[in-house]
Amino acid sequence: MTIYDVTRALPDIETLRDRCRAMAALELVISGEEDDAYFSYDPEWGPGEEAALMDNGSGDDYAIVFTADGVFGHGFDHESVMSPWADTDHEDGWPGLTEGIPEAFEPYLTEPAFCVDGVLNATAVFWRGTGDAQWRAGKVEFPEGKSDPDGADYLFELLVAGTPEAYRDFAEDYYETDLPLEAIRHIWSLLPLTQEVVDALNPGLPLEAVAPRVVRAGYPGV
Repeated sequence: MTIYDVTRALPDIETLRDRCRAMAALELVISGEEDDAYFSYDPEWGPGEEAALMDNGSGDDYAIVFTADGVFGHGFDHESVMSPWADTDHEDGWPGLTEGIPEAFEPYLTEPAFCVDGVLNATAVFWRGTGDAQWRAGKVEFPEGKSDPDGADYLFELLVAGTPEAYRDFAEDYYETDLPLEAIRHIWSLLPLTQEVVDALNPGLPLEAVAPRVVRAGYPGV
């Protein structure tokens, strides 16, 4: 699976945005923490920009920026052979990774938050303009013999799956605990957050403590 498979499987922009916000809210409730989140969402990332972020703390991350022009996304798998740091021949980025990107998204290719030493820290890049009927990616020739050469399968699998069941499987493994599916479905659907739902996912966490955090993460159901 590559970024081409991901772009064929991703939903429309608004559905993707909702999935990102739900995952950020679930993280806040389950972990009870606001810092060092695996998934986060910033509705005020920049002027007219919202951003969904993933950072696994082990060198892999992604950022998906929602703007009036559409969406720009990139991911970085530090073990990918397509990393700009894996081969000096590709120290300016893997060939074709950003080929054809619309002018509106070009500033993100040099955005300091996404770059290391002026190079986009990415092994997968995708985008979709507001008028596009589909997601797009550059003209990339992937290295042979790799099942997930750009890390896109690993990085974006939850967004592609798009189900509370998939998120529960991830979270139970990550947090090493059992989690009730109905409570996850409640937040996945962006329904109003209640103390009952919070207790189901994190017993003892007061609603009044977590509610401001999920609001700051763009969650509408509070």
